Amino acid sequence: MAEEAPTPVDFWFDTLCPWAWMTSRWILEVEKQRPIEVRWHVMSLSVLNEDKEVPEEYRQGIKDGWGPARVCIAAEQRYSSEVLGRLYTEMGTRRHHEKQSFGRPFYEESLTAAGLDPALADAAESTDYDDAVRASHKDGIDRVGQEVGTPVIEVEGSAFFGPVVSPAPRGEAAVKLWDGVVAVAATDGFFELKRSRTRDPIFD
Repeated sequence: MAEEAPTPVDFWFDTLCPWAWMTSRWILEVEKQRPIEVRWHVMSLSVLNEDKEVPEEYRQGIKDGWGPARVCIAAEQRYSSEVLGRLYTEMGTRRHHEKQSFGRPFYEESLTAAGLDPALADAAESTDYDDAVRASHKDGIDRVGQEVGTPVIEVEGSAFFGPVVSPAPRGEAAVKLWDGVVAVAATDGFFELKRSRTRDPIFD
């Protein structure tokens, strides 16, 4: 009997966001235990918030967010979308665990560690990739609406923002959350379930 193909799970991320990073580590844990295949895509808080009134301290983050998004798109165009998962892991580890700042050394180190051409760091300062960043972002955000952020996940035709969780569940707890999230997302007419955050991202 042929082995059943894994269920595709599309995940839109922005390297800038620590909450998306937490969710990404959770879904990789789920991938070890459930027959799913995560497919990575770029979205951009810089695009999402460019025409919105945001606090002044957040504006620099919006500006900084273009660099990693462009580099990810450049890598996707050069190699295919299959490289995005490991590039995101390298970028996210440096950004969120090691507290490195975005910049050419950051991009070159991340690309090299992911087995990719470090010269793609040039993309961070190039607007040539902006249309592709916007298109990838739009593909994700159109599935859930403008009132959300990153990450966006779609599985079997159901798309949703989140889950926002800290720390990232491991083992059986990761699978339990996955089963619940998928069940809720697949419910016709379900839109929102939320409570105030009482802790910051906990990186382990």
